[in-house]
Amino acid sequence: MKKFNNKKFGIVLIATVLSLTACEKFLDLEPPFSQDADNYFTEPSHYELALIGAYDLLQGSFINMWIGEIASDNSIAGGESVTDSQGLHEIESMTHGAVNRELRSVFQWNYAGISRANFIMENQDNIEFEGKDQILAEATFLRAYYYFQLVKYFGDVPLVVDKRLGADEVTEIKRSSKADVYAQIEADLSFASANLNPVNPVKGRVNKWAALALLGKVQLYQNKFSESATSLDQVINSMQYQLISDYRNLFLVGNEGHSEAVFDIQYSGLEGGGYGCLICLEGNAAPGFQGIRQYDGPIYGDGNSYNLPTQDLNASFEQADVIRRDATILDIDLFISQQANPSSITYAVGGGGHTGLYNNKYIKKLGEIGLPDNDLTSPVNNIVIRYADVLLMAAEAHNRANNDGPALIYLNQVRSRVNLSSVSAGGQALTDAIWLERRHELSGEGHRFFDLVRTGQAASKITGFQVGKHELFAIPQIEISLAGGNWSQNQGY
Repeated sequence: MKKFNNKKFGIVLIATVLSLTACEKFLDLEPPFSQDADNYFTEPSHYELALIGAYDLLQGSFINMWIGEIASDNSIAGGESVTDSQGLHEIESMTHGAVNRELRSVFQWNYAGISRANFIMENQDNIEFEGKDQILAEATFLRAYYYFQLVKYFGDVPLVVDKRLGADEVTEIKRSSKADVYAQIEADLSFASANLNPVNPVKGRVNKWAALALLGKVQLYQNKFSESATSLDQVINSMQYQLISDYRNLFLVGNEGHSEAVFDIQYSGLEGGGYGCLICLEGNAAPGFQGIRQYDGPIYGDGNSYNLPTQDLNASFEQADVIRRDATILDIDLFISQQANPSSITYAVGGGGHTGLYNNKYIKKLGEIGLPDNDLTSPVNNIVIRYADVLLMAAEAHNRANNDGPALIYLNQVRSRVNLSSVSAGGQALTDAIWLERRHELSGEGHRFFDLVRTGQAASKITGFQVGKHELFAIPQIEISLAGGNWSQNQGY
């Protein structure tokens, strides 16, 4: 990961100690470790390297962005054909089932991250050294983040805490209730926020406010509105973050680390990569995949035309909301018509669908291209939680806790940044305004599907969505088989 990536640890630690990455079995501990893991945590540097390994699984965050948009009314899958990344097309059409490559990646990658965090916690008492409390707090944050992804996607999931599992135990572990998983997430984030420093000097590493922001989000997902408001207000009142003045500069490499980034995942364009192992990438795969197919022209680079915004999203913006709409959505034909030599600019349409629109937040640009294959190695960071999101979550939490005063203040701060008029509604009308604001402020960033599900709007917004089924995705069938068949499948699959 940028700034603190150390490839040397990968050979020693990942390949020999932390075997749970993108391998065939999410809890497969074979072959036996070539290094004795039980004797590994004997000096501070071992904990630091293990923590870097736990952070490394964040590199797969692009898949959350894709699914969070493609499963909603914001985007279509796009791409070369309907069989190219077939799992994304199935998710778009709500025909996905228990055999889906993308959903299995979500399952595997997040459990790999959990395993790495657990490995640190299992050995937390081996030695004492200055700074250990920070490492443990960061590890618990990461475990909470990975479990939050899993519980959002799959509901009840196996809950493993502070230990690795032996091969025999894999077939014995049960799915824990969603309530128990959320309780563990909250406990981890409470520990992390109590022990993390307000500022982390290492770029890309989390601090106290990131933990509180994620805690507030987790509480909001459980309809714990008063608790969520309290957590998020602490982030706001810390005065550590502010909205940047120009919305159009939020996702530029040259402006990364700005005052709005509460929790961002670091990427580097300095290392190559291949399609055979997307979780192995150090670059962000999203901009290249979402780029313009066979494009030849100014500003942008060519890409694969995935995750294409819908005309419904484009039409939903207020007429005055020009800044956000244009920063979020690239209308390719309109853009070409406005150039000095439009006839010299060309692009191709993929067989997986075409809307004429592209994700302008995360898209390959000529000045932001990594090493070959540059479709996979963008240096653009993924901002998982930004301050505008915190303000809108806090607005919703206060509003739904019957406290519209702060809700209006927070909502209108977000609107003022892009020169929109203030909202003066209250009650359910204010709730609706906040939900719509979230769509326009955060579209293209992977939040939409999960927002629609948690607020009960999914059935009315998503074509093909079945109530009682599509609130969750199917547990990958191969994982059920590998666990000895002792997990039930989610309803409807």
